[in-house]
This record gives sequence, structure tokens and C-alpha cells, in this order.
Amino acid sequence: MDMNRTSRGKWRGAVLAVLLTAGTLTAAAPGARADGARTETPAKSTSPVTGVTESVVRVKVPLPESAGPRPAACDWLSYLRYRSARGPAASADADRILVAQPGILEGAGAFDSVARNTVARAAEQGAHIEFWALDRRSNCLEDRTGIASGDQHTAVDYYYRGKQVGGRTFAGFAGNAQLGWMAKLGIEQTVRDQYDLLTAELPSQAQRKRKVLCGGHSLGGVITGYFAAADFDGNRVTTADAGYNQCAGYFALDTTVSTSLADLSGSIPDDTNLPDIGLGYGVVQAGLDSGVLPRTLTAPVLLNPETMTLLGIAGLGALNDLDGEADLPGYLPSNLNIEATHRFLFAKDTAAFLSGKPAVKDFRLTNGAVLGALLDDNSVPLAFLQTSVGFFDGGPIADKSFPVANGGDRQAGPYGTAYKAIPDRPQGPLYTWRNYDRVGDADDPGYRSADGTPFTDAGEEVTDVRQLARSLAEQPLDFTEQYFPTKLVTDIQLSTSPQVKKLVVHPEGLKANPVLTVLAGEGLLAGRVPAELHPVVADGYQHLDVLTAASVQNNGRPEPVSTSLAGFARAPR
Repeated sequence: MDMNRTSRGKWRGAVLAVLLTAGTLTAAAPGARADGARTETPAKSTSPVTGVTESVVRVKVPLPESAGPRPAACDWLSYLRYRSARGPAASADADRILVAQPGILEGAGAFDSVARNTVARAAEQGAHIEFWALDRRSNCLEDRTGIASGDQHTAVDYYYRGKQVGGRTFAGFAGNAQLGWMAKLGIEQTVRDQYDLLTAELPSQAQRKRKVLCGGHSLGGVITGYFAAADFDGNRVTTADAGYNQCAGYFALDTTVSTSLADLSGSIPDDTNLPDIGLGYGVVQAGLDSGVLPRTLTAPVLLNPETMTLLGIAGLGALNDLDGEADLPGYLPSNLNIEATHRFLFAKDTAAFLSGKPAVKDFRLTNGAVLGALLDDNSVPLAFLQTSVGFFDGGPIADKSFPVANGGDRQAGPYGTAYKAIPDRPQGPLYTWRNYDRVGDADDPGYRSADGTPFTDAGEEVTDVRQLARSLAEQPLDFTEQYFPTKLVTDIQLSTSPQVKKLVVHPEGLKANPVLTVLAGEGLLAGRVPAELHPVVADGYQHLDVLTAASVQNNGRPEPVSTSLAGFARAPR
């Protein structure tokens, strides 16, 4: 593929943006151990998608002692197991098992809708499959006690005011000095964790090769690429342990199965031909080991544990009372992280961002409108956090011109393709939220941007705000990842260094199995994936919609991502 430097830069930037996204019982499935090293706990759900059983599985897979001190919970791997209620109880007896790696800043809970939809769709077609939504090891640091209380005020008091819930006090958000053990949580450990989990749960390699489909969302596509190319016994001659021989196929959700930022399925050349002799890798690793570099990705706007927790709390309010007037903006304590996030999301323009006036608490918003403002593509500026859950309603709407002006060619980029909107009447009417399936109704006012362009239409709205709230607040494992290992990103950025290149032992593994690539029509890779990958394109979808979309779309048809995954799982191998 012949690409000039400008084109390569656009590709590289696009790919980098994608990456920037009850009681316990012992299971009887093969691989379960009697020494207390595996637990499986049923999960309750209010999902309208019936016929799917969910549980949270934890398997003890300790880190090496060289990792250093860490919480005991971090020596366990966790995943959400979704299976057909009418299917076999043992995973080994399922027709297929889809194993999904999360994207950047994602936890297993983010897969809830697509997992349920996929399992249900396959069951309708006579196949009993499972969907395993993986948590990265770093998710062990999260404490869901406040959100699990079921009360929004209780959750705020627990995380931000030091109040107890059930006799437990929040230990606080972990700082960089407490995370030394995460300095080596890069690609090598992440793919090793997946291998160890698969071999523990499904001991037969022949069975894994026949039944397991490996994949992921966003960053999860790159991790899947490294998994496919990995060698796990230290002997490249023996291949039963090779990553590609643990999978019958690969799936990529708004991503591609690859091993480099500069390499989407081998089609994109590096920016230069200069060799990387590993000095950059060594310097970065030394920085992570010493703590000079932050061991987790963090920023004062949205991207830190304190503000990521707000998404679950906002989801809790919408889950309990979607149309009730919210008091969350005024009930939250004021600090740098929360204030910066409020201004970034709700500032109409640069002047409002700098002054903080009007503030979000100056508007009357329902709980649904608060959640929509945090994650809808017409509101949140960051494309990798966007879903298409509907639109504001109940009062005048204005263009949001901060941090970027509306208009232009609406090409995919860091801010997404959708025009941004914001309520325009502080101390005014109660702003409500029009759910995805009511956009375009007879009573829809059809809000337009200042240039006359409709902010949205029915074809661009695909996710149910109620189900998004449920995924954020009801899941036993988080939707978000509060402590994302910096080393995962630096390893991928340094993919040409000897230390990372040596992880690609079996490059042929990338093409050893069938691949299903599903793209969001308005996502971060829209129009940027080589045609030879034959991607399925979900029209109107944003980056997160491939995980969160409702089972029935506004056109009356079944959700296309899960339909494609179910078909891929049913295909003979």
C-alpha cells in the first residue's frame, strides 16, 4: 500500500485515537479447581434481553513475586460470563465462546449489551454460545461499594466524603506511589493473563482451538493481535501453545487485529525507516519503574479515577429515576478534577470555560439529561467516550463551541463527527432527555445547529439511555477502567523496539484464522480501514455504540454488531 508521509500521519493519528478508548459458589465447569482458586457468582440484571444468564468469574492467577507488593485482589483475574439460559452449564459444552478484551479505560461491564444481544441472537438461531467479557488485572483496584449501595447520595458520600457503607470506609483513590506493581503491566503480561485464564477454564488445547473466538474493542484489537502472535512456552518450534492455536477466529469491534500503531493488518508502513535500538523503551521503562512517569493514564478532565467514578454514579441516578430532576451537580463536592470536568463538558464557549459561568448546577436537568451530557456524541467532546443515546429536550438548545467549533467537514477525529449542543437557558426550564427511539417522533422539535444543520436524526441514534445507565450502575464489574496501565500504551507506541518486537514470535498467527471486523459508521476508524478487510459497518454508530447499542434499532431491524458476531460464532470451522 503506497502512502505518503501525510497519509501515514493521518492513519497513525486515527489509530492512536482509537487506543486512547450475591453469594459465591464453586462452578462445576472443566477447569474449576477445588482449592478455592476459582469462584463464580450469579449476577442479577434488569436487562430487557431475556434468556441470558450472567455471572462474574474470578480465577486466582498470581503475578510473579518480582512484581512487588500489591493488593491480594490483584492476584486474581476476573470476567463476566454470559451464556444462554437454555444452554449447557459447562463452558466446555458451549457451541462457541467469544472472549473479549476491553478497550482503553474500559472494564468488563462495558460489554454488557453487546454480550447479551449476541448470546440471545445466537440462541434464536439454535446455537448456545458464551461471551466472556474480560477485566484487565488493574481493575482489581476498583471499589464498587458506593455504587452497589443503589443510592446516588450514598455513593457520593462514600467516595468523596469518607462516610461508611455497610461498615466499610473507602480507602481513597490510589496514587502513583502505590502502583509500583503496575509498572510492568504491559502487552506481555496482558496476553499472558488471557492465556492463563483460558488454559485454566478450558484445559483442552484442542477444545480451545475449536471453540474459542478471540477479539476485543478498540485497544482490544491490538491486544488480540499480540495474543495471536505470542508464544507461551518459550519454544517457538512447538506451536500448540501459540496464541493463534488458542482461537478458532478473531473479531475486532471498531478496531483491527494488529500488532502496531503503524500497522493495520500489515498495510500501514512506519513513519520512518530508522531502526529503533531500544533506547526509548529502556528510558520509558526506567521512568515507570522509578515512578518518574505515571503508572496509569491520568488527566484532570474526566480521565482519572475520581472523575471516572462519576460515570457510574450518574448512571445510578438515571437507572433509579431517569426523568426526575437531578441534584447530582450540586451535591458533588467541589475540587479541581470535578470542576475541570464540569467546565469541559458544559462550557458553551471558551469564555464560559474560563469563567465557570454559567455552571452545570445553574441548569435544571433530569438524571437522564445528566447522563446524556456525559456520554452522548452531541455533548461529550472526546470521541472515544461517545455513544448515541438520544438528545436534550425541554428547552432552547445552543451550539457548543468549546473545545472545538461546530461545523466543518464532520470527519472522524478526536472530537467525533456529531455537532455539539448544550442547554441554553440557566435557571430556566427543566431539560429532559429524549431517548434514542424517540428522536424523529412527531413531537420531536428537531433542534438545529446555528448553521441550520440538524443536530441529529433517528438514523444516528442507536443506544438506549436506560440500558446504558444499567450497564454503568448495575454490573458487578465496572464499565470503566479507573486505573489504566500506562505501559500498555507505551509498549504499543514503541512497537518497533527490540523489547516489544520479540513478543511477536508467530507473525503468521495474525492471518491464521478467520477475522470479523465490525466498524462504527461514525467511529474513530470510519473510512480509514483497508477495504480488503471487508468490514461490517454499523451505520450511525459511534465508538462505544458497538458495545452499548439497543437490541432493536430505529429502523426496526436487529442490532447489526451482535447479529454479525452471532453469525460469525455459528459459522463452521
